[in-house]
Amino acid sequence: MATIPLRKGNARLPPEVNRVLYVRNLPFNISSEEMYDIFGKYGAIRQIRIGSSKDTRGTAFVVYEDIYDAKTAVDHLSGFNVANRYLIVLYYQQTKMSKKFDQKKKDDELAKMQEKYGVSTKDK
Repeated sequence: MATIPLRKGNARLPPEVNRVLYVRNLPFNISSEEMYDIFGKYGAIRQIRIGSSKDTRGTAFVVYEDIYDAKTAVDHLSGFNVANRYLIVLYYQQTKMSKKFDQKKKDDELAKMQEKYGVSTKDK
């Protein structure tokens, strides 16, 4: 009786591993076709979102169909050179992203309060 081998040896993955990757340090003029060429080598891709606004240029989200394909992509593409820029490929973590936005919101509120009451940080 032959046993069916489980995919990738059924290795236990760390908790931060997921199918969504956050890619930083991309060239600003990279096309979606180039992104599919680079990331498609490691598995089936569900979606790629490239940042287009001033704050998100040079970043992208890549969503794989399978979690093991995403892990392989992170392992192989972190530090990969594209147009003289080294990619930073991370697993997307919702908690870290929401903290960044919360901090930005707090900074904006602080600036409004300082302006309202005429307080400046340069006086110190």
